[in-house]
Amino acid sequence: RPPARGFQCSARACRAHRSAGGALVANVLRNGSVLLQWGMRHWGPPARPAAALRGFALNCSWDGTYTRFPCDSVELGAACRDYLLAEAHGSVRYRLCLQPRFAPPRPAPPAQCVEFRVEPAAMRDIVVAMTAVGGSICVMLVFICLLVAYITENLMSPALARGG
Repeated sequence: RPPARGFQCSARACRAHRSAGGALVANVLRNGSVLLQWGMRHWGPPARPAAALRGFALNCSWDGTYTRFPCDSVELGAACRDYLLAEAHGSVRYRLCLQPRFAPPRPAPPAQCVEFRVEPAAMRDIVVAMTAVGGSICVMLVFICLLVAYITENLMSPALARGG
């Protein structure tokens, strides 16, 4: 996939979560995917030459009902500045940490971590669909009740009057 340079999270399409140091941003999109973006200028002093940068390590974990699950670690190239997590689970709390890797003897700076929860998009659609179906059922029941009342009042009463 081509890099998403200059991507800006709009309030209607996604929700942005920023790490404490500001280097890592998780853009949680409405379709359940997460676009991670980062920049080197936020990692702070000392200034490191770009030639010493060897890549990035992306680690994640998510909280289940009873325990925390580790995600697969991902090694990213030095030129990489975004990563797309295509299918995130809804209603799960994620913690993603990104750490730059430098050539020795330079020590790696601390990882930048961001935490977020993906909103379950499917639940919103289910609620809308169930509301529409429920409303249709109510309207249909009203028509059935009116039809039964009409039949009872107009068709049954003359038959009983003729017999008596």
